[in-house]
Amino acid sequence: MPTHTEILLGRIAIAGVWTFQGLWCKVLNRVPRHARVVEATPLFDRKQARWFLVTLGCFEMFLAAWVLSAQFPREAAIVQTALLILMNTGGILWARHIIPDPIGMLFQNFAFVMLIWICA
Repeated sequence: MPTHTEILLGRIAIAGVWTFQGLWCKVLNRVPRHARVVEATPLFDRKQARWFLVTLGCFEMFLAAWVLSAQFPREAAIVQTALLILMNTGGILWARHIIPDPIGMLFQNFAFVMLIWICA
């Protein structure tokens, strides 16, 4: 059983990933590949994709704050897991050719989900 300190460090790591992905990659658009992935879906045109990406990035930053708050940790884990499944599924279905290493992405996200649930 992880100690309180280990859980806190895990939560900080999880929040760091969500903040990086949300703020740096999506809101600030410092990783243009993310925009290309969203644009590759049949759901959005280029302008809609940008707004969706910013909204998604803001939601990821909300998740970071939620994880750090330690409030309703199981519900937070469910939401995070569902979001990762949706994003990975969409990426594989519509933008596999844009993602540099789809299998690596899946393995990394599996490890991330395991950390999320351990800290929940």
